[in-house]
Amino acid sequence: ELGLNHNRRKAFHVLQRHSIRPISMLGLLLMILYIGWLFTAQLLYVKYFGNVVPESIAQFATDMVTTDAGWSLIIVGTFAGFVFAAIVFTISVVSFPMILDRDVGVVTAVVASVRAVIANPIPMGLGIIVAYVMFIAAIPFFLGLAIALPVLGHATWHLYRKVVEF
Repeated sequence: ELGLNHNRRKAFHVLQRHSIRPISMLGLLLMILYIGWLFTAQLLYVKYFGNVVPESIAQFATDMVTTDAGWSLIIVGTFAGFVFAAIVFTISVVSFPMILDRDVGVVTAVVASVRAVIANPIPMGLGIIVAYVMFIAAIPFFLGLAIALPVLGHATWHLYRKVVEF
């Protein structure tokens, strides 16, 4: 985009830039949220099924779709997962590219990301298309990701540039 040299070796220069520390900090924040999601999932499972460990995956699947506790777990768990996913999306959709693009800290990038999602809820909500494309690309033994990731990276970069004012 800037007309700079873009050979393969340049791709790793991002590790030497100003952005490595803020990206690491944002990654740590996302890891904490992931652990929180796992903890929440465990709490919900224990709430509906106790500490009983299913005999097999088939037994677990059967319990999930044939019992009231299973359906309650599906409904409440899906809602909890949606909340965690919405939080992660909201804080990271603009912050990762902004940290790479500009010399900003994590707080500035996350605030910009939250503001962008609040200002553009419908276009940002359509970001679910990215998840669908990645899911479909992963089906053939993840081979489709070789095509999908560069295309999605290019597309989402241009969306970021349109959302964030310069």
